[in-house]
Amino acid sequence: MKALLLLVAGIGGLLEAVAPRRAVALWTRALYRNAGEAEPREWVYAAAKVEGTLVAAGALAGLFRLATADDDAAVDGEATADGREDAVDAA
Repeated sequence: MKALLLLVAGIGGLLEAVAPRRAVALWTRALYRNAGEAEPREWVYAAAKVEGTLVAAGALAGLFRLATADDDAAVDGEATADGREDAVDAA
């Protein structure tokens, strides 16, 4: 479930970074009653592009950590049947 949420956030961030004017128009229409009267300033598009890039990068980093955490846990700390971790090179 966490991977799906990160994937959706990453795709949304990527779309916002690629098409910031469309994303701002979509959010403006969704959040304001009189969206036709609202005119965003020019810096809003640059901010939307930066925000989308950060969200996509964060989601990518989260997906990477999620994918590598499963592999590391299986190798580093495998538990035995009695609940204790195996001692590797205990001598």
